[in-house]
Amino acid sequence: MSEFAASAEPPLLEVTDLVTHYPVRRGLLEVATRKPRRVVHAVDTVSFTLARGEMMALVGESGCGKTSTVQTILQMVKATSGAVRIDGTDVTDLSQRRMRPLRRAVQMIYQDPYESLDPRFRVRQTVEEPMLVHGIGNSRAERRPLIAAALEQAGLTPVDAYLDRYPHELSGGQRQRVAIAASLVLSPALLLADEPVSMLDVSIRAGVLSLLDSLRRTADMAILMITHDLSTAAHFADRIAVMYLGRIVEQGAAKDVVRNPQHPYTKALLSVVPKRDPRDRVRPQILRGETPNPVNVPAGCRFHPRCPIAVDRCRTEDPALRLPAGASASTHLTACHLA
Repeated sequence: MSEFAASAEPPLLEVTDLVTHYPVRRGLLEVATRKPRRVVHAVDTVSFTLARGEMMALVGESGCGKTSTVQTILQMVKATSGAVRIDGTDVTDLSQRRMRPLRRAVQMIYQDPYESLDPRFRVRQTVEEPMLVHGIGNSRAERRPLIAAALEQAGLTPVDAYLDRYPHELSGGQRQRVAIAASLVLSPALLLADEPVSMLDVSIRAGVLSLLDSLRRTADMAILMITHDLSTAAHFADRIAVMYLGRIVEQGAAKDVVRNPQHPYTKALLSVVPKRDPRDRVRPQILRGETPNPVNVPAGCRFHPRCPIAVDRCRTEDPALRLPAGASASTHLTACHLA
C-alpha cells in the first residue's frame, strides 16, 4: 500500500497511549505490613495506527509485551489506560455484549496450531463454530459453501479432502491453515496474528506467510503480526515496530528500520539475522545482562542497563519517540538520546 493510500482514509486500528498493567498478588506479610501492590508493566504508552490492506509487525524478545498488546486490542485483557479504536469506535470500555459485533471484524490467529484446535472437532466443525457463535446462516446447508470458500481461501484444496478430518490427521501447516480459515469465514477486516509460524517447520513457514500476505493484498485486510524474527518482518510487513520492555523503541517503514536502524536494540536484533551472502559477515552484538524485571522498570531509558553505548543521561531521562538525525524518512521514529 502506498503512503498516500494509507493516509487518504482514517486508520482501521488506532492505538493511543495504551497501558496494560498486571497486578502482582501480595503475600501475607505484605498485606499485614500494608505494602503497596506492585504491578507488571506489560505495555507502557504504546501508540500506532494500522490501515486497511497494511501489514505491521511487532518485533521483540519474548516477554516484551507484544502479546499483551494484541490481547488488549481484542479486549481479552482490559487496558489500564489509553484508547483502542477499531474503525472509529473506542472499544476500551465496551461491555462484552457490545464488543461481540466487533469481534467478528477482528479475528486472532494463535501461535500454536496444536493447541488452538479442538481435537474433538472435525475441520468442518472448527470452521463452522465461529458462524454459530455469531449467528451466520440458518442451517448447515447454508453454511457449507461458506466453509468451503474459507478453506479454499486458506489454501486447503481440494476442500472435500479436508472437511471430515480431525486435527491429529493434519500436519502443522495444515492445522494453522484451518485456524486461518476459521477466522476468514467471518470476513474480518483485521487479523491479529500472534507468532503464526513460530511452531511450524521452516519448509512450510513461507507458505503460511505468503497466504497472509495475499489476504491483505486481495481482501484489503489489515494484519498486525507478532514475530521475533526481523527477517520475516522485513520481507512481508509494510511497517515494523520494535518493542522492548513494554515500550515501542523504534518504528517506521520496514525497509527503513532494517536498512537504517537507529536504536541500539534494533541494531543488536539485526546483527544476529543470517545473511544471504556467506561472505557478508557482521559481528553479532551480544547484549549483556538480562532483561530487567517488568515489575521494577529501570529509571530513565529502560534499555540502558544492557545498552553498549549508554551515557549518564540515559540513566535519568526516559527518551520519547522522535525523528532521529540519521533517519531517511519522516515516519522513522526512535526512542534514543544518542540516535
